[in-house]
This record gives sequence, structure tokens and C-alpha cells, in this order.
Amino acid sequence: MASTPAQPAASRDEDEIDLARLFTRLWANKGVIAAISALAFAGGLLFFFGTAPTYRADALLQLEEKKGQLALPAGLSDLAGSEPTSATEIEILRSRLVLGQAVADAHLDWTATPRRLPLPVAALVRLGIPLPDGFGLAAYARGGERIRIDLLEVPPTWIGREIALRLGEAGTFTVTLPDGRELAGQTDVLLTLPEERFALRIGEIDGPPGREFLLGHINDAAAIEALRRRLSVAERGRQTGILELGLTGSNPAETERVLQAIADAYLRQNVGRSSAEADSSLEFVESQLPDAEAAVRRAEGALNDYRQKQQAIDLGFEGQNLLTQISTLEAELQQLADKEGELAERYTPDHPSYQQLLATRARLEERIESLRAEVSDLPETQRVVFNLTRDLELAQEVYVQLLNRAQELRVLRASSIGNVRIIDPARTAPEPIAPRGARILALSLVLGLGLGIGYVLLRGWLRKGVQSAEEIDALGLPVFATINMVDGARDHRKLKGKLPVHAIETPNDLAIEGFRSLRTSLHFGLIESQSHSILITSAAPDAGKSFTAVNLAVVAAQAGRKVCLIDADLRRGYLRRYFGLPKNMKGLSDYLAGTATLEEIMIPGPVPGLFFIPAGRFPPNPSELLLRRELAVLLKELDRQYDLTVVDAPPVLAVTDPIIIGRSTGAAIAVVRFDQTPAGEIEALKRQFLNAGIRLSGAVLNGFDPRRAALVAGYGYGYSYRYGYRERREQD
Repeated sequence: MASTPAQPAASRDEDEIDLARLFTRLWANKGVIAAISALAFAGGLLFFFGTAPTYRADALLQLEEKKGQLALPAGLSDLAGSEPTSATEIEILRSRLVLGQAVADAHLDWTATPRRLPLPVAALVRLGIPLPDGFGLAAYARGGERIRIDLLEVPPTWIGREIALRLGEAGTFTVTLPDGRELAGQTDVLLTLPEERFALRIGEIDGPPGREFLLGHINDAAAIEALRRRLSVAERGRQTGILELGLTGSNPAETERVLQAIADAYLRQNVGRSSAEADSSLEFVESQLPDAEAAVRRAEGALNDYRQKQQAIDLGFEGQNLLTQISTLEAELQQLADKEGELAERYTPDHPSYQQLLATRARLEERIESLRAEVSDLPETQRVVFNLTRDLELAQEVYVQLLNRAQELRVLRASSIGNVRIIDPARTAPEPIAPRGARILALSLVLGLGLGIGYVLLRGWLRKGVQSAEEIDALGLPVFATINMVDGARDHRKLKGKLPVHAIETPNDLAIEGFRSLRTSLHFGLIESQSHSILITSAAPDAGKSFTAVNLAVVAAQAGRKVCLIDADLRRGYLRRYFGLPKNMKGLSDYLAGTATLEEIMIPGPVPGLFFIPAGRFPPNPSELLLRRELAVLLKELDRQYDLTVVDAPPVLAVTDPIIIGRSTGAAIAVVRFDQTPAGEIEALKRQFLNAGIRLSGAVLNGFDPRRAALVAGYGYGYSYRYGYRERREQD
């Protein structure tokens, strides 16, 4: 069959996105996308109305300088240190030190939550639809139920386990413990189990009888972590020292109370941290005062005793002068020692400032040594009085300094007010921050659209089979006809008994119009061909080649042509079942083996002008039989006797039989199944024929489902045209 493969109008890169086709596919699936979007929107509505509102409390703190330090000595100011940064204070606010104290103050390790309704039912309650207390719904909260725990103590084994509390009449309740025991209680009355170390006192309950609360005692670590997840701390602006605290919760009053407890705990630790160093220093100084006082008394006693013993009353002018000079120089040395400590933190000993200090200290030490040498020249009595007087003055100076330091530290401790000020106390906004209806519904709608579009695109991507005749044309293989899907025609091989020939039973079906179109295309295509035989094959099984061969032969015979149909599948051929023939009757294999004549295997078909040659007995060597010259002789004889010969062959990628048969036929047509045959198999089928020197004439798109094609790839025009054509044909 001399035909030129149709080339695509424009070659496109496989990676190029065809926006028009993509939009067409999405538009064709608008119903699916709308359904998924509607489901997502309904889910958003359900989530909005079924979720309890969340409130947010906020407070404002200021980090400021400690003004009380301005009047203190420099040494005490150094003791207080520098001001912490906002980042440091934020981490302190979120620490276990602060949050743990807040948990203890607000008793956050005690939990009391009403039993919640399931999400769909809770949505009905928020919509204002009253629910009956029957059907087991009396235990679930409707909103507004409240309980206050004044005391809860449980044994260690019950920590983290739930205790069910059911409300009764007039402030009574029933408690179901984790071990299954039930206890009756009354508000403001202590309920205890001494042997279990269990104690419970309910201060207030608000709710109709039958409602249930779930009580519990959680460990401190879990309570702190849960509180930390609800807490947010941030600095307003940059380098402002203003910290904004936020806390979320379902109960506005409780959320406000807990946030204030956090702020108070942070303020207390800040004040305590400010006075901690002063307390420590004061404790040390006060511990040294008794020893310093005792040293003064000992020095005074030693001096007085010596004076009385030696009748020495005064040092004299010279001794007093030496004592004054030595004391002054020792004070200067002490100042140089303090200054050396500061320089050592900033410079090395080789620095000029450091060297100058060392030189000054050396001169002072040399001067002290010379004065002490002068002391040694004094009379013995004056020397002893001099040393005792010097010891007394030194002890008195140490004692006076300790007294002054103690007084200064007491002033510092009393003036420690911390560097944190609460500007705005905790307060809860009247409107909930979540759930936000407009945002949830908008997001659910966008999510639904995204899911719908993603589902359509993913479904199209996962479908590896060809979706249209255009895809086959793009592979360089012209499509002679598109056969619509026929209900019940799939998997004919698995059916039992005689198979229906749809061209006879349903001649007005759309699929039969496709066969008539194929008949017309082949009629004009075979005019110049040397042989009027057509090979029908496919790339893989289940493409519908046998169905195509039978119905093509029938519609060709119905047009008044003399047609011969051959079942050339000598391995699994089953065309005989369309004609109700037995399995072991003679056929093509017997003719090729020389055990039967053409007249013996030729069987008249169900319509005038149609004749059928079955496959015959399945031989052990089908390929060898087909290689015999008898096959070419047979086809030439059929060309002489018949207008058209249709040869049904096995799949190309499974066996080599179609290649052998194709050498003797006038044309070869591949049957491609819609949404099943991948483009790669078509390419492989073409290569098989080209390698054998045979040209594949064209293809038939079988099993085309217009609705599925419209959903998957946006192809629907062919269906509309064919449907209208059928309507006009029936009216004619």
C-alpha cells in the first residue's frame, strides 16, 4: 500500500508545555475540579464551625536602667554589672525558671476540660442548632460549662491519666478514678483517699447535670512545655527595650490570669537577680566584721599593755611622722594594685602605661623600705610602740572599711527594684483570634482548586497510553480511523461461547461508523497497491486487533465487496468463536502444512460475500510454517478471487509472526488502544517493521472513550461531530 506517513504540522519539543491544551484539559474536567473544591470548602466550613475559638492575651514590659545605682559608689556600680539585652531577657522569659514558677502559681499542672463533641456535631452546636441530651450526648459540652479546682493531689502512678467527673444536682458530682472506682463529692468539700494519697476539692462548677469534665494532673515538664508553646515574646521595634508578651488559650479569663502570672514571676526573678550579688557580698562582709573587730581589740590591748609596762606614752614627733608617711605610701600602693588589675585586663606588661605603673610602684616600695630603715634607727621602745600603733591603725582601717561596705550593700539591697516595669498588665482581647472564618474558607477554596487541578494533571500524567489520534500522528504514523468504545467488547477472549459481531448486531453504533470510515480509507488506499490483503496487528495483546479485523471484514462485505478474513494467529487465535466454529477444525496451519486444500478450509461467513479461514490446529512451529512459500501463494490466490483479504496476526512485540506475514501483504495496520498503548510501544512496533524492510501503513485508534478523553486530555470535538452525524444518519 503506497502511502506517505502524515507529518505533524509543527514539531514540538516534548518538554514544551502546551498552555492551550492544558487549559482545555482543565476546562473539560471543570466538574471534577468543582466537586473537589466544593468538598474542600465544605471541609473548611466544618472546621470553622466545629473548632472552639482561641483567644489571645497580651502584656507589655519595659527594660530600663537601674536608677538606684546612680548614687552608689563606683565599686558597687561595678558589682551590679551591665544591663542585659532584650534577646537575653526574652530567653529568660521562656526559661523553666520563670515558666515553672508561673505553672506553680497558676496551678497549670492541673487540667480540667469538658468532654468535647465530635467535629461535625460541634459545628451544628456553633450554628445554633440545639442538640438533645439523648443518644449519649448529655456528657458533651455545649459551651459555657466551667469548673474550678481548688486542690488536686494524685499518686505518682496517676500522673498523666484522666479522671472523669460527671456533674449532678445542686453542686454534687461523681468522680471516676483511673483504677475504675467511683466517688461521690460536693463542691467546697474535700474528697480524699488517704491510702491512695488522693485529694480533690472543687470550688465551683457551672453546667447542667450529666455534663462531664476530664480532670488530670500532668508533670511539671509537660506543663511548662505546653505553656511555652502557647507563649510568644517579641521586642517592639529595634533596641527599644519594650517586650510584648502574648498567650493563647480557649478560656479568655484563664488565659489572662496565666499571662499575668508569667509577668509577675519574671518581675520577681528580675528583682531577685538584681539584689542577689549584693546579698552575697553583704553576707561575706558581715561574716568578716567580728574578726575585724577582734583584731582591733587585740591591737589596742597590745599597745596599752606595752605602754603601761614601759611607761611609754607617745611616739614623739619623729615616730609619728614616719608612721604617717608609711601609712600614706601603703595606701598609694594599694591603689596602684587595684589599677594594675584593671590594666592587666586590657594591656600586656610591655605596654607603656603598664610599664609606668610598675615604675611608680617600684619607687613607692623603695621609699617605704627607706622609711622602715629609719624606723630601725629609733630607740627600741619607740620602735615597738611604732609597730604596735601601726598594727592598731591598720586593724581600725580594715574594720571601718568593712562597716562602710556593709552599710553600702544594705543600701544597694534596699534599692534593688529590678530593671523591668510592667507597662500594660495582661488583658485578653474580646474577639477570638482563631478560627478566622474568611481566611479558612478562602484557604480551603484555594486548596480545593489546587487539589482538583493537581488531581486532573496527575491523572493525565499517570495515563501513559495515547489519548488521541494527534499523538499517533505526531509519531509519524497516520490514523485511518478512530473506533469508539463498545460496551462489552473488551476482554472478548475471556468470554465463553460464541462471541457477538457488533457490525451485525448493532449496525448503528458509533463504533461501526468508525469501521465504515476505515473501510473507505482502505478502499482508496489499496487502489494502486499490488495486493489487496491487509495485515492487522498490534504492539501488545488486548489492543482489540481481532475485534477490529472481524468488524472491518463484515462492514466491507456489507458494502458489496467479496472479503476473506484469515485468522493468522497460529498460537492463540480465536476468530472462530465469532462464527461459532469448533476448536479443532482445519484451517490455515493445515493448509500451510499441506494437509488441507483451500476449498477445505474456506468457510462462508454470516453475511453475503464474507468468507473465513480459521487458524486451524495450533502447531508447535508456527513461525516455520509461516515462512513457507505456501503463505505467499495463498495470498496471491486470494487476491485473484477476493476484493479484500483481512489477515489477523499476533502482536508484533510478542512474536515475529506479523513481520513474516507482512512481507506478503499489501498493507500493514497497527491497532492502538486508547489510554492503554504507550507511545513507546508504537515506536518499538515501527522499528520492528523498518528493520525488516516493511513499511507500516498506518494505525487505527481503538476503544476511544470520548468522555474520558475530554476529562484526561480535553478532546471532545470528535465525539460531538460523530454523535451529530449518527443522529442525521438515523433521521435519513
